[in-house]
Amino acid sequence: MPRISLTFIGTGAFCGLIGMIWGMIMAANPDLRYMHPAHAHLNLLGWVTLSIMGLFYSHPRAVSGRVAWANFLLVALGTIILIPPLAILLGDEANLGPKLGPLLTAPEAMIVAGMMCFLFNVWRTARAPKA
Repeated sequence: MPRISLTFIGTGAFCGLIGMIWGMIMAANPDLRYMHPAHAHLNLLGWVTLSIMGLFYSHPRAVSGRVAWANFLLVALGTIILIPPLAILLGDEANLGPKLGPLLTAPEAMIVAGMMCFLFNVWRTARAPKA
């Protein structure tokens, strides 16, 4: 399996593990139910999205390289940076919303840019001549 695939899937599995542990903590403490959206973002962006991208790059015809690594860095770092302020914002017991809300824009833009890199690589792979 290519290194890029292992990196995507390994990071995705790590996010999935953290998401599962977080889910168990939320289930044991009903006061944390407001965290469900942040927990869902971690599972969907971290575990599911990164793993699907990793599986794509494991295909022998998949075009990888610098754009694939940029794809990984943008989506993985964007997700990791997004989750803590999102969780804090959802609790917002200290009324940090006005301060934290704008901070979410950068990681969101990183994730969207990473998805654009992925879509570009899917397009390049579809157009690549068959070996």
